[in-house]
Amino acid sequence: MSKPREPTRRGTDPRHLLALRLRQAQDETEDLRAALAARPLTALATGVLAERLGCGPAEAGSQLLTLAERARLTPQELAADILTTLPGPADGDATPAATGPPSRLPGRPEPTVEAALTQAAAMVAATAAVLWTARPGGVLHPAAAPGFSDTERANWQHVPPGLDTPAGRALRRRSPQGPEGPVTATLGAARAPYRLAVPVHRADGPAAVLELAWPQRPGDPTTAERRRLQATAEVCALALTDAVPLDPAPTDTSALDAALAPAVLLDPEPTHGTPADFRLARVNAAFTDLADRPPHRLEGRTLTETYPLACADGLLDLLLDVHATGRPLHHDSLALTFLAGQSPAPVLLELAAARHGNRLLLSWQPAAGTDRTDHLLRAAQRLSHLAGFEEDLRTGEIHWTPRTADLLGLPAGTAPVPLAALAAHVHPDDEQTVRRVVNSAVRHGRADSAVFRMRHLSSYTHYVRLVAEPVPDVHGHTAAVRGAYQDVSAQHWTETALAATTERLADTRQEAADNHRLALRLQQAILPPAPPPLAAAGLRAAVRYRPSSQQDRVGGDWYDTTLLPDRTALLVVGDMAGHGVEAATGMVALRNALRGLAHTGAGPGRLLGWLNEAAADLTDATATAVCARYHPDTRTLHWARAGHLPPLLLRDGAARPLPMPHGILLGAADHPEYQEASLTLRPGDVLVLYTDGLIERRDQSVEEPLAHLAQVLAEPAADLDALLDRALELSVADTDDDTCLIAVEVLDAVNGEAGRTV
Repeated sequence: MSKPREPTRRGTDPRHLLALRLRQAQDETEDLRAALAARPLTALATGVLAERLGCGPAEAGSQLLTLAERARLTPQELAADILTTLPGPADGDATPAATGPPSRLPGRPEPTVEAALTQAAAMVAATAAVLWTARPGGVLHPAAAPGFSDTERANWQHVPPGLDTPAGRALRRRSPQGPEGPVTATLGAARAPYRLAVPVHRADGPAAVLELAWPQRPGDPTTAERRRLQATAEVCALALTDAVPLDPAPTDTSALDAALAPAVLLDPEPTHGTPADFRLARVNAAFTDLADRPPHRLEGRTLTETYPLACADGLLDLLLDVHATGRPLHHDSLALTFLAGQSPAPVLLELAAARHGNRLLLSWQPAAGTDRTDHLLRAAQRLSHLAGFEEDLRTGEIHWTPRTADLLGLPAGTAPVPLAALAAHVHPDDEQTVRRVVNSAVRHGRADSAVFRMRHLSSYTHYVRLVAEPVPDVHGHTAAVRGAYQDVSAQHWTETALAATTERLADTRQEAADNHRLALRLQQAILPPAPPPLAAAGLRAAVRYRPSSQQDRVGGDWYDTTLLPDRTALLVVGDMAGHGVEAATGMVALRNALRGLAHTGAGPGRLLGWLNEAAADLTDATATAVCARYHPDTRTLHWARAGHLPPLLLRDGAARPLPMPHGILLGAADHPEYQEASLTLRPGDVLVLYTDGLIERRDQSVEEPLAHLAQVLAEPAADLDALLDRALELSVADTDDDTCLIAVEVLDAVNGEAGRTV
């Protein structure tokens, strides 16, 4: 328990007051350490209660507190009593004593965790168990592994996230995996290849996986056994998180994250014995990676695989010496080599390293006298595939940036090529271009640029841009030439592909325009702007055709008003599926076929049946149509439809759609039946036939726009032409499809006048 604070009095020496506060803080720290040391004990006891009571960890923890209060014991004392009642492991190992905080050997897991894993394995007759914990970067580490030898553990201290193991799958899928097997890639798979993995995902600690091993395929655990295994895994993960290790190396990295200086925390590799490498455990936000990699691509990787050239330069030996001797290291200017893209880049760094428990704390930054813009410049050159050069024409001295030889495709270590000899290294077709740029800078004192291809490459697809500018002396003569090489292969091929695509697009547009003109001419040829006279049949007619505003949507809408030899009138509108030349040619075929069939004297239903058979032979698409035949002697209208909207009848100041006899699309089936309807018309009646482009909307059913059209047509109009113009003007359609309309008015008598004003 914490000691009570002593009261203070006025006049107390501030130094004594400070010492008193320090002592109180130390006492509170000791109390916290004692409480933390006892937490694994209470956590394991909570797991035992959860198993025996068949409840979850939260309820078991509440039961532990209640029982301790009734027994007038502390929770730690009651936890010790509970654990002393556990039976010993099957192999004779002692169950951890429960009279105080469990001891922990350096480098070994919590004994309570080992005991819990051993009992979990015995519960399901497993030969071994391992508790994997997830480290930064997704690396798995065996925190405790009873039943496995030290040799087996040593080979599986760090399991990379890319390796497919039962524990890795359980973490990724967030669900138990198995029992499954035989497996080959996991700890001790050679003698125990069958595994069951139970994951634990905790918000306040690292993820963990309890993995059990069998030499032969086991039976599936019962529901109760799975629940106990899950509770064991949770308790073990909690114990590992809350345990206070004797190893003085701190695990809290908040100080590292708060540091303003670039820093990285290194774990020895392997963690036991003499290290041969280090693993990047944590990288703070200020850390500068010379290859501009984000932290998640650094953490979890070894130092030698992350910085191979720097380790070869001696960085690894220096850090191993710091770890072995404990002596801090500091260099004001240390030359190390790093990879910038695919090219080595020497860098001068100020570097410091010190041992931090069993870990190393490493920090570096550009050495004094080097500007941070140098690093930014190197990054910009790498990202833009750029390299620089300078040639002194007086001394012949040439300076290349490190990436120049690699950018030109020359072997590593190639001596800088003088500008006068550059033409010998390029494609024969580009030699004169390169000489022009060089002469412009050297002889004429003018900057110039050009793109060339390298000669040595087997295929001339490596394009390089050369930019050269003169550097004059005090007399104005060119003393040196400086400039840059830039790999523009990707840009060149992009421009080439863009040019080819533009050309193909122009061809496609021209072809589309030609098709549009052809389709439009077909429509104009087959759809006259005015209908033929129908006065001999006692009718007066008007027609309208409105094409789509989009040039690529010339459709297959058509109409026909024809006076047949028997003085009857054929009235037809139709809509061919699709757009373009195909729809227009299909429309022409169907229109001409129906006109020819009408001369047989057959009724509309029979005509549509024949037209359906013709559609199967003449086109590959479907079509809708409404066909009507008017007999002037009896003023009778016979009509049929093939999937088309019904005609509208204007009579006595009102407009209504006619009934819809049955009839499916043309070309949709073989030998369908098309029903036929009839209606006796009166003088002054107006019949309107139309295609769906007049009323079709994407957001409404056909009934609402059709009712709107009926209202528009019911309003008085000067004549049929005015009536159709108003119908087009007030159309609510939003599909921008082409539209055909026919309006016919019944006259008082054959060759007579209309019965009323429309």
